[in-house]
Amino acid sequence: MKARVLLLLVVFTSLNCFAQEKESRFGFELDGGASLALKKLDDAKMKIGLGFEGTFHYRFYKHMGVYAGWGWNNFSSKKSFIGNNCDFEETGYVLGLQFKHPIGNSPVSYYVRAGGLWNHIEIENNDGDIIKDTKHGLGYQLAGGVYIPVGRKWSINTGIKFNSLKRGNIEFADHNKTLDLKYLSLRVGIMKMF
Repeated sequence: MKARVLLLLVVFTSLNCFAQEKESRFGFELDGGASLALKKLDDAKMKIGLGFEGTFHYRFYKHMGVYAGWGWNNFSSKKSFIGNNCDFEETGYVLGLQFKHPIGNSPVSYYVRAGGLWNHIEIENNDGDIIKDTKHGLGYQLAGGVYIPVGRKWSINTGIKFNSLKRGNIEFADHNKTLDLKYLSLRVGIMKMF
């Protein structure tokens, strides 16, 4: 009898360990929200912008993973070095590391991220024509937030992101400029685990 109980206990513990290993490792996230420039872009005062980002996640360790994706942010300015009523669109790619951990015993988790950007800034006139493109270059992203489960393998993501991108030697008429874009993004999104 003791041997059977011991055998059942070993089997149950083994199955429980295997079940934990089946936890989802892949995910896809879409988020969007407001973006707030932290300083002028050269002499252009930026209005509150909008943006979105789509990212794939892969968890390679219990709480650590990588993420990669593409993002778009749009800021407008009434007056700038390039003219009146221009838009500044930052688009490009992100690749980084993510640490995700449950908050206490709850199903809610917090996350922190650090990643590199490969982005560019397009300047558009009032008609939507591209006036200037800075070409892609390196920047960085820092982010943090909370995942709130809303169903099997689905979560709502709320968070804040800081992006920094500096692009130099952009030719304008008779001089060169350096564009240093730093902004915060307040984001809400949804994530699906696979």
